[in-house]
Amino acid sequence: MLTEIRITDFAIIDQLELRLNAGLITFTGETGAGKSIIIDAVEVALGGRVDSTMIRAGAERALVEGDFRIPEKLRAPIHEILAREELLDEPGCVTLGREIRREGRNLARVNGRNVSLSILKEIGDYLVDVHGQSEHLSLLRVREHLTLLDSFAHVEKPLAAYRETYARLHTVRAEFDALRASERDAARRADLLRYQIDEIGAAALEPGEDTALKGERNRLANAETLATLAQEALYVIDEGEPESRATTDLLGQAVEALANLSRTDPSQQELAGRAQELFDGISDLALELRDYIENIEYNPQRLEDVEERIDIINSLKRKYGNTIEEILAYAEKAVADLDNITHAEARITALESEQHKLLANLGKQGNVLFEGRQQAADKLSAAIEQELKDLRMEQAQFGVEFQRRPDPEGVPLPNGDQVAYGPHGLESVQFLVAPNPGEGLKPLAKIASGGEMSRLMLALKHVLAQADPTSTLIFDEIDQGIGGRIGAVVGEKLWRLSGEHQVLCITHLPQLAAYGGQHYRVVKHVEDGRTTTLVEALEGDARLAELALMLGDVSEGTLQSAREILQGVQAVTGG
Repeated sequence: MLTEIRITDFAIIDQLELRLNAGLITFTGETGAGKSIIIDAVEVALGGRVDSTMIRAGAERALVEGDFRIPEKLRAPIHEILAREELLDEPGCVTLGREIRREGRNLARVNGRNVSLSILKEIGDYLVDVHGQSEHLSLLRVREHLTLLDSFAHVEKPLAAYRETYARLHTVRAEFDALRASERDAARRADLLRYQIDEIGAAALEPGEDTALKGERNRLANAETLATLAQEALYVIDEGEPESRATTDLLGQAVEALANLSRTDPSQQELAGRAQELFDGISDLALELRDYIENIEYNPQRLEDVEERIDIINSLKRKYGNTIEEILAYAEKAVADLDNITHAEARITALESEQHKLLANLGKQGNVLFEGRQQAADKLSAAIEQELKDLRMEQAQFGVEFQRRPDPEGVPLPNGDQVAYGPHGLESVQFLVAPNPGEGLKPLAKIASGGEMSRLMLALKHVLAQADPTSTLIFDEIDQGIGGRIGAVVGEKLWRLSGEHQVLCITHLPQLAAYGGQHYRVVKHVEDGRTTTLVEALEGDARLAELALMLGDVSEGTLQSAREILQGVQAVTGG
């Protein structure tokens, strides 16, 4: 539940902090005072849309933060998200926030850390459900009726199974269609692949071969220079002249002298050893130089062969990849593509068979889903009709209409028919209502009365919300079009709903407002030409006066009526 909301420089709100309790919380005040702005701020904190017009005039940014206590039934999924994103601080609590900047950049925050907007919305969707002033218009959108029914029917498992099969069928059909389309140029494509495979295969490439060939080419092209330089080094090290002795001779003489020195002065044995190591090293160097000189090859024919081989590799690189490894990988893919083309007919046959099986399975799963929806529809209709009776629509009837559309390419049914299918099932759903006896059930769009639509919305939300795991429900002037006589019934229903949910309600009806465990008055204050929204917690005489004002001008008569409203609420709630 929402325990605290903090708002800074948002619309006409300068600075606002509200501490909220469990139960039903009502907000009242004159039109335009800023009641709905508070709800807008909550929606922004949950990841709703923002723009710079939400920033208070003269400010550079707006801030909204909400502290939430996570109920037990929602802790597992929310903690999973927080742990996944390394945002978990205090178990059972979370803070969601939003910063709107005038230059256009907006920041989303969870527990004080910047996150993507999608993470903020993912968490917010679990915590709060906002029902706005015109939300009842969603009842006129037939495509949303199925979602509302499913939320009541708890068909998550059969729907998930159906969607899994539907997704697989979509994948199979996509591959099937692609193979069918590719059949037209399969022969030409196969010839090209065979040529490419043969060309790369004929080269018999080895990984790293190009690097080795470049080194060999360098040695062959510079054989004479390499031999001269190596011979010059060997001459100095191990050959020399009578007047200029070789390095090994001179170093050998030094080794012998130091050996004799160490026999006389044993403390210099390490020095003699180091000299011997130098002599051994220079001798090894001379041997390696002789081997190198013997292996230097001046072979114009071999140089020509190496150049030709390098040209072949470079030609393949221009066509198939920047390295030998990439060329070989291209060949492997070409082999696989050729194999797919060669076996496309067999694959098409297999995919066609799989489609038939998936369609049959989809039909079975769709019927299971339909049965669950049908059973829930009966219960939903009965529950809503009972709610409508409480709302003084005793004769109203509610129904759910299921429609299936024939489709020769669709899902087969046990009776042999084939019907269209979609990602949500085999049928479309439409809510029907008959507000008055003898009218017959008709689509909701045929209802002319706004008051009847509001009551129907209340009935539907009340029925669905009882099974809704969302901890906080917000109703923004959902009582539009409803008179005071029914307002008390609506208030009682929201109060009973608040036993399982925290409920925030903006209302103009004193009969409803009186049911609030917390009651806030929202007022518009003008000072020095600036308008500011203020929020006051009401208790005792202040609350009585507000309820009286909602009935008309404050007088002894309206005050007495307000007392009677509160007494009626106390009789129901026991408070």
